[in-house]
Amino acid sequence: MRLGLRELWRKPVRFVAAFLALSLLTLLLLVLGGILDGLYLGSTGALRAQPGALVTFSADARDQVTRSRLSPQTIALVRSTPGVQQVGGLGVSQVGMQVPGRDDLIGAAVIGYQEAGTGIPAPPATKGEAYADRALSRSGVEVGQTVGVGPQRLPLRIIGFVDDASFQQQGGLWVSAETWREVSTSVRPDAPLSDGTFQALSVTVAPGFDVEGTAQNIDHVTGGATRTITRDAALQAIPGLKEQNSTFSSIIFVTLFVAGIVVALFFALLTLERTRMYAVFKAIGGSSRQIFTSVVTQAAAIAVVAFLLGGVVALALTPLLVNGLQIPLVLVPGRALFTLVGLVVMAVLGSAITLRRVIRIEPASAIG
Repeated sequence: MRLGLRELWRKPVRFVAAFLALSLLTLLLLVLGGILDGLYLGSTGALRAQPGALVTFSADARDQVTRSRLSPQTIALVRSTPGVQQVGGLGVSQVGMQVPGRDDLIGAAVIGYQEAGTGIPAPPATKGEAYADRALSRSGVEVGQTVGVGPQRLPLRIIGFVDDASFQQQGGLWVSAETWREVSTSVRPDAPLSDGTFQALSVTVAPGFDVEGTAQNIDHVTGGATRTITRDAALQAIPGLKEQNSTFSSIIFVTLFVAGIVVALFFALLTLERTRMYAVFKAIGGSSRQIFTSVVTQAAAIAVVAFLLGGVVALALTPLLVNGLQIPLVLVPGRALFTLVGLVVMAVLGSAITLRRVIRIEPASAIG
């Protein structure tokens, strides 16, 4: 191990090609992972903020909030179901928003709710007030400002910001249930919402009750008028989420595979170039294990340093990509750790391909 690190320290130029290649691949992996996380977080914020472990939709909604509608009578049945501790209504209207000082419309999701959630305070007490997702600040939204939403430009006064509270890539405007129904009716005057109507319910299960069993009980009590699923299942049912996860994950794993190939080719050529040196090392008593350990150590060290450089460049580019190009990029620690581990593993596996060549080196023939 010390042999490999000493060579890295004394002759770093020899490893520049592999270092630069892995740094670029690290940058690509972090950006791709950041976009994947940004798309996921930007699509699911409204549901992830809900306090309940279950989400109830109408039976014909295909697990989509915007397709669902639950009457006050159905909601009352849900509340009376054994195992249900608390129920909070939820409704979403995707609208155009007019921001003062801008000529173009901004897409926004007006979210009516009843319960405080993760990072979301209790609903505004006054009609026409809203908490805005902080992502909307990039579009010029400010606290104390009044924006117009929907075709009738209904006024909403921004009273504060909340984080990670968007829905399907549209910044959330979190309002009282009364305000949401007014906005929804202005968007679809042909389908007005009566008092007490919501699109979905966040259901908190009472201690001691099974989550899956409670979900089945709710649908039984409502006579099949509802479909109740876990919050995680509701997240996966958001349109396009599975497809985008599958696409980006495939690209990320292919990129990691390419990183392994790059390291394998580099160390295969390096081993061929250093055959005589390894032969001399063996001739003076060195073992194949020592040589191979030094190669693996070098590969892992190069991967770690390349990750650090790629990470610094990714952090520097993030403001430009997010604010300038409006790319939904979010760098999270978990993704960075996954990238580091994946890069080191693929680098080690790539360098391990040289094992056979190292073992077959015969000092007499190689030197002669």
